[in-house]
Amino acid sequence: MNHRVYSPRGRQTGASLIEVLVAVLILGVGLLGVAAMQAASLRNSQSAYENTQAVAQSYAILDILRANRVEAVAGSFNTGSMRCVAADIDSEHSAGKQAAQADVNAWVAGLKRNIGSAGDTSTCGSIECAANTFGGADCTIAVQWDDSRGTAVDTGAGDDERTIETVVAI
Repeated sequence: MNHRVYSPRGRQTGASLIEVLVAVLILGVGLLGVAAMQAASLRNSQSAYENTQAVAQSYAILDILRANRVEAVAGSFNTGSMRCVAADIDSEHSAGKQAAQADVNAWVAGLKRNIGSAGDTSTCGSIECAANTFGGADCTIAVQWDDSRGTAVDTGAGDDERTIETVVAI
């Protein structure tokens, strides 16, 4: 009697070319996914950096408002609306108001330097201080910038502009 034992080893001695191609395809798709995640991470990291800079710039002007509280309560720092460029300093105003206007201009320049760019019209800031009943002022600082790098999907709905507001009593 002749008994032959068939071992699967004898018939299969390696991976077929199709198996290798499928493995390479799966690896390629995985690497593309990793690259897409890295790109999204960089985009969102830039957005987070700009948000941090906006908060830091808000606190910087608040420190200036606290240092010159008399002019802040008088409304000398008020911009009236979003200011995207430096305004002319009116020489007819008092020295305190001129200093306040110079501080606001320097703050707007700092916004451009740290968040936007020199020529953009989307990086703006506003300051509104109103006297309160306690002898101080309630101040609202708003910073607006283009956050198009931070949005994952562009919906075209104008959602690229980002605004943060800081409200404080000084």
